[in-house]
Amino acid sequence: MHSSREIAQLLDRLENSPASSLESQHLDFKQWNARSLDDMVKLVVEMAVCFANGGGGTVVFGVNNQALGRSDAILGVPAEVDAGRLKTNVYDRTDPKIVPDFEEINVPEGTGRILLMHVTGGAGLYTDSGGTAKIRIGTDCQPMTGSMREKLLVGRSETDPTAAVVPGAWTELVSPSAMEALRDLAAREKAPREMLQLSDEDLLSNLGCLRQGALNRAGLLLCGKAEAIHEAFTSYVWTYLKMESDTIYGDRRDGREALPIALRLFEDRISPDNPIRTLEIGLVHAEVRAYPTVALREVLLNAMCHADYRLASPILVKQFPSKIEISNPGRFIGGVTPQNILHHPPVARNPALVDALTKLRLVNRSNVGIGRVYESFLVDGKEPPTVAEAGEVIVVSLLKQEFSPEFRSLVAGEGKRGRILGVDELLVLQFLTRHAEIETVYAADLCQRPENAMRSTLSRMEGEYRYLERGGTGRGTYWTLHRDLRRRLLPESTAGGIARTDWEAAKTRVLSVLRQKARANEPGLRNSDLRALTRFDRNQVFRLMRELRDENQQLKLTGRGQGARHAWSDQ
Repeated sequence: MHSSREIAQLLDRLENSPASSLESQHLDFKQWNARSLDDMVKLVVEMAVCFANGGGGTVVFGVNNQALGRSDAILGVPAEVDAGRLKTNVYDRTDPKIVPDFEEINVPEGTGRILLMHVTGGAGLYTDSGGTAKIRIGTDCQPMTGSMREKLLVGRSETDPTAAVVPGAWTELVSPSAMEALRDLAAREKAPREMLQLSDEDLLSNLGCLRQGALNRAGLLLCGKAEAIHEAFTSYVWTYLKMESDTIYGDRRDGREALPIALRLFEDRISPDNPIRTLEIGLVHAEVRAYPTVALREVLLNAMCHADYRLASPILVKQFPSKIEISNPGRFIGGVTPQNILHHPPVARNPALVDALTKLRLVNRSNVGIGRVYESFLVDGKEPPTVAEAGEVIVVSLLKQEFSPEFRSLVAGEGKRGRILGVDELLVLQFLTRHAEIETVYAADLCQRPENAMRSTLSRMEGEYRYLERGGTGRGTYWTLHRDLRRRLLPESTAGGIARTDWEAAKTRVLSVLRQKARANEPGLRNSDLRALTRFDRNQVFRLMRELRDENQQLKLTGRGQGARHAWSDQ
C-alpha cells in the first residue's frame, strides 16, 4: 500500500506523465463519475475485490489516468461522498468481508479532495455479494476464470500480512525504546541469553524480521516507530479503558506504538488493581494475584499476535471492577472455535509475527498457551476465562475471583506425590466445588473432549484417585466430589457430610428416576437402590425419602424391611 505522502509526491509527476504510467500491481487511479453514485459504489466494490485477491494495494479516486497536467488530471471527489459510507458498502457487498481503509487528501484542483482506498491482501478468494471476482494482474483487474480460482485457492492457504517488506532503511524504521522493551519482555520469559545479546541487526535477522537489509511488517510491529507502523498498518491501534460501569470510564489511553510498549502499558495500568497477596498454606507461603500474571500476559500477547490488522478496530483492554475484557479484531480461523480452542491445533493468522514471538519464547506453537491460562486460574480454585466471538472481534473475559487456599493446597499436595493435575481434572474439580454434580456429557463439553475420552477420565478420577463418587447408572450416570474431598475443599458448606446443594440435587434426581419408572411400569426403588443413586448412607436416605413424601403426595412407600420400595403414582 502507498501512504498519503507517497501519493502526494506522485501527483506532482502528473505535469509530465499521465497517471496510467504510474500505476502498478499495487496502485491504480480512477476518475470519479459524479453523475451516478450507484455506478461508483459498484466500481469501489469491484476494485476492493480485485486488490484483495491481488495482494492488496491503494486505489486513488478522483484522478483521470489519461490526462496530462495536474489541473486536467485531478478532478477530485464530490464533497458529499462519505468515505465511511463507502467502507460500509464494501463490507456489506463482499464475501468474505473486506474492510478497506479510506484516507482523504486535500488538493487545490477540482473538488478540492481525492480519496485513497487502502486494501490489504487477504486469505483465499474474495468475491462481491453476487459471486463475481476479479484479480489484480499487473495494472489490470482481470475476471477470475475457474482455473484461476483453483490456482489461487491451492497456492494460497493463507497470505501473511506481517511477512511483507516495509520500504525504507530499517534503521530509520526501528524505535530504540521499542527494541529495549522487546528485549526486556523476552528476558522475563527466559528467552536465550545469547540471542538477546545480539546486535539489533543480528537479533532482527535471527527472528526472521530482517532479510537483505529489509524489515518486514512483523519486525515493524515488534520494534517499529509509531509513525512507521501507522503507515504500514493504517488500522492498527490499541486502547486501554478503566471502566467505572458498563458505559462510563475514568481512564483512557490510546496508542500506535509497538506491541511490547503496548503490553508494558497494559500491565502498568492493571497492576494497581492486581496486587500480590501472600497466603500461608501449610508450610508454604504462596504469592497470588486476582489475575495471574501468566494468564494476563498470555491473553494480551494472543490478542496482539492473532489480531486481524486489516480491520479498523483496536486491540482493546477494558478493566472493570470485577473483570477484565481483552479483545482483538478478527474472527477465529482454521476451524478454531470457542468450543474447541483448548485442544485444536494452533492456527496462526500472522505466521511471520508468531514465528518471531515464538523464538523469543513469548508465545508457543504447541497449543499449550490457552491451557496455561486455564490452569493458572484453576489451580487457585477459580473459574477459567471465557472466550467468545462477537461479530468480527474475539473477546476473552477474566473474572476477578477469591482465591481458595483449600484448592491450592490440594493441587500442591498432589504435585508433591508426583500426581500433576491436568486441565481436565482441574476443570471437573473446580466445577464440583460450585455444583452438586456433573454428568458425563456436560463434563465432555466443559473439557472440550469426546464423551468416551471424558468417561475414561472421570472413571480414573473415581477409582484410581478417589476424587469422585459415581451415582446413577447408564445414561443417568453422574459424578460428585468424594465425600472426603468435599469436606477438605468445602469445610464451611458441609454439614453432616451433605452439602445443601447435594441434598436438593438428590431430591430432583430421585423424583426424576421414580417418574421414569412409573411411566415404564417398572417397580420403584429399594433403599439399596437409593443409596447407589445418591451416594448417601442409610440414615440420610431415610431422611431424604421422608422429606420427599411430605412434599409429594404422589410418592408411595410399599412393603417393609429389605422389600420396601418407593414408587411414584399419578393416581
